[in-house]
Amino acid sequence: MTGTEFEELVAGLCRRDGCSEVQRVGGAGDNGADVLGRLPDGRTMVIQCKRYAPTASIASREVRDLLGSKQHFKADVAIFVATTRFTRPAETFAQANGIIAIHRDHFGVWNNGATLESLTHVNGAGQGDPRHRALWKKTYQANGQ
Repeated sequence: MTGTEFEELVAGLCRRDGCSEVQRVGGAGDNGADVLGRLPDGRTMVIQCKRYAPTASIASREVRDLLGSKQHFKADVAIFVATTRFTRPAETFAQANGIIAIHRDHFGVWNNGATLESLTHVNGAGQGDPRHRALWKKTYQANGQ
């Protein structure tokens, strides 16, 4: 799946969950937004999507950039969706600044039917323990990914 396809998938999940005015805006000059729209309760949202290998991680710098996008678009809610995990500083920054962090495990749950709203309550938690991350890293390096 390409980055654009991942952004379209996220936009589709938002629509499935009752979000309106959802549009993919990612690309050059996107001001840090990949998806814009309104949550079912009417609040505006800005979403940053990162399709990284499972062995990579989201740094706090990337989450800070989303906070700037939230301000630029005057959005009520900022959401960061990733196919990998967040570093501890990134997770801490997201929680301290009201950014909803959806890591690989939660993305899988969302993709399999959980609602976006249900994920806001577990914001960034439950990324597996270090043994799981070590196993993922070992597996993907062995397969040349």
